[in-house]
Formats: sequence, C-alpha cells, structure tokens
Amino acid sequence: MYDYLIVGAGLYGAVCAFELTKKGYKCLVIDKRDHIAGNIYTKEIEGINVHQYGAHIFHTHEKWVWDYVNQFAEFNNYINQPVARYKQELYNLPFNMNTFTKLWNDVFTPEDAKNRIEEEKKLFNVSDPKNLEEQAINLVGPTIYEKLIKGYTAKQWGRPCTELPPFIIKRLPVRFTFDNNYFNDRYQGIPVGGYTKIIEKMLKGSDVKLNYDFFKNKEELLAQAKNIIYTGPIDEYFDYCFGPLEYRTVRFETEILDKPNYQGNAVVNYTEYEVPYTRIIEHKHFEFDTTSPKTVISKEYSTTWHPGDEPYYPVNNDKNNELYLKYKKLADESSVYFGGRLGGYKYYDMDDTIMAAFELLKTLKLIHQ
Repeated sequence: MYDYLIVGAGLYGAVCAFELTKKGYKCLVIDKRDHIAGNIYTKEIEGINVHQYGAHIFHTHEKWVWDYVNQFAEFNNYINQPVARYKQELYNLPFNMNTFTKLWNDVFTPEDAKNRIEEEKKLFNVSDPKNLEEQAINLVGPTIYEKLIKGYTAKQWGRPCTELPPFIIKRLPVRFTFDNNYFNDRYQGIPVGGYTKIIEKMLKGSDVKLNYDFFKNKEELLAQAKNIIYTGPIDEYFDYCFGPLEYRTVRFETEILDKPNYQGNAVVNYTEYEVPYTRIIEHKHFEFDTTSPKTVISKEYSTTWHPGDEPYYPVNNDKNNELYLKYKKLADESSVYFGGRLGGYKYYDMDDTIMAAFELLKTLKLIHQ
C-alpha cells in the first residue's frame, strides 16, 4: 500500500512527492510519458541541455521559492532578454527604450518615446474596442502593434487579432528605460545541468513508474493507494462528461546544426505572420555555452489542440472558464486532490507551480509555510 499515488511526474507532482516523503509517507509517482520532469524535461544532446518542451527560465520574486529550488541544483545568472525579428529588422523585448529608438529614428529620450506613443494612441483611439487589434492599438499605437504584436499573436491563437476578444490583452508592459530584462522578478536563472536532475532529486525517495497510464491501470492503482494527487487534465479524469476543455498546443522542430552559434541569443521571436513558427530557441545560450562545436535549435509552432494532443496553454475565455468550474465542483466533491497546470486548468510559471504545491500541502496539514 502507498500513502499517496501521484499522477504526473512533473514539477507539481515532484514537489508533493519530495515533501510527503520527507514526512515519512510512502509515495508512488506515475507518468504516461517515458521520462520524468513533465514539460520542464531537459535532455542532453551534443553536450547541450535541450529544453524538450520549450524554453523554461526560472524566475520568482519569492526568496523562499528561490532558496527551495537552489537546494536541488546550482542556478546560473541567466537573464531572459529575447529578441524579436520582424522581416529584416531586429528589436529588443520587452518594449523598452532600445525598442523605441530603433522603431523611430527621432526618438532619443523617454519623453520622446512617451510623446510618440501617445500621439499614435490618440490618432487611432477606439473608445470601445471590439477586438484585440483595437485594444492593442489603444494601448501602444499602430507601429508597435503592426511590427511586434499582430503576427505573433495571430500565430499563437490561430486566428487574426480582429477575431480575438480584447480582454486577452488587458495591458502591455512598456518600459521607458534601456532595460532588456524580460522579467521583473529579482531571482532568475537556469539550473546548471538542466531541470531533469532537479526532479530526479525530488523523486529519490518515491517509487516511480513511467510509460504508465493512470486510466488504463485505474482499478489496480486505486487499490494500492490511500490518497490520490492528480495532475493530469481535470476533464479527462471525469471522462469529459461536460465536454473537453480547450487548449493550444505546440509542435517543436529540433535540429542539430554543424556550427557553434546560430542566432547569438537563446530566444528569438518571429513576429511576422508569414513566418510559420513563433520563435526559435538556441539552447546552448541558456547555460552560456561557448565551447560546443555544434548547436541545437528548436522552432516552435503554435497549433490547434485536438483531444489526444499534448495540452499546453489553457484557453481561459469565458466559455472554458465556466466549463472548468463545473469540473472543479466535481473535483471538490471527490476525495482526489487536483493540482498543477492541467488539474487546475491554469497557466503556471514554475514558481507558481511550487507555491501551488505548497498550498496543497498546507491543505493536507503537512506544512505551515
């Protein structure tokens, strides 16, 4: 018998397993994939730690969360400074003075930039924006929208911005400093040696079964465990009784290139709609690798999700949020604990995931954090 069955060997499940094991509970962790670590799985290719499911940069403003992950790995001082490519032009992200001085050749100071953006906003203002395009232009004006938002957002959501609701973009961060640091969080970095080693350490005291589907082995598993922590899709657990929740999924094309440096940066976004991928990740730059004679890049394609595909980003519109609340009601009435990105139908950064796992542990009265 196990005290806890944990469905999903990603970060949320691994934190729960580590803390429960520390308290003396016996845990079985299962995952239908052939590896641990969920979407933060990193695999070594050509001596480079490749983020198999897209870029994962750890960042948090919570010191206790930073201290917590640092017990499992040494983190470098990587700062996310993505670059956007629009046709034959390159711009720094997030929108800042480096971006503005390149967009407009007569902008030199923060005051110049503010005035230019305000002029554009006034000229094209729509009092009651009906779609994302109108909302974005209201926030930053047409120049920034056309070059850096329009195509990228359309690719992400699979439809033109004129067909997307305005609430998707409630605000757009604009900085009037020469600062390319994408995140405002004080603590940032990438674990030296990759994320998989962190999850290995977290799961050390638990029994782990991979290539093991919860639903195909449900009766056997329920007979083995007193409690269940489930991190898979909440609608799948309840057999889609209210219908499936919607997601966006991502397809990756990973290539090994026979050159030491492809794009000079870990993340380059392609904001032009005609380029089919949203961004290219060059993995070696996450760990400041200048020694490998080869490099590994991944092109990311945002695509429509169908049942059976890997769910990545929940589509948190009104329709899906209402549907999720129906499933949550069933979850609250059950004896199963639901958590993580899929169990909670919510986009989580990694620090959010850790904090959410600790909230569950509080509910179980295992910690007083």
